[in-house]
Amino acid sequence: MHVLKSDLCELYRAYIACLNARDWPTLGRFVHEEVVHNGRRLRLSGYRDMLKRDVDDIPDLSFDVQMLLSDPPYIASRIGFDCTPKGMFLGLPVDGRKVSFAENVIYEFRDERIVQVWSVIDKAAIEAQLFARRN
Repeated sequence: MHVLKSDLCELYRAYIACLNARDWPTLGRFVHEEVVHNGRRLRLSGYRDMLKRDVDDIPDLSFDVQMLLSDPPYIASRIGFDCTPKGMFLGLPVDGRKVSFAENVIYEFRDERIVQVWSVIDKAAIEAQLFARRN
């Protein structure tokens, strides 16, 4: 089935709205049961658990789509974050300090649901902010 670029973008934005609303029961509408994240098969339940942990660790987590490219069945997105992790984040002692960073992520869709995710978080941006505050 051929999915239009605009339809895939609209579906992706609805997925991001689901994340920002913490609407975990609806996540299966957007994420395939057999989802793989950075090469690890998490399945839908593991993916949901990962997102819940992220929100537990970062209560003010909000996904801000800064760039969105569509080449069905793929979406590439740059997501901005301006948030306050409670403790360690990506192995860094953020400990309640506000940090800004981006995630570059590519999603593969199958049957209008995310089946594969490749994600890279700009850890260097966080390190630079933490280092700058110490000096």
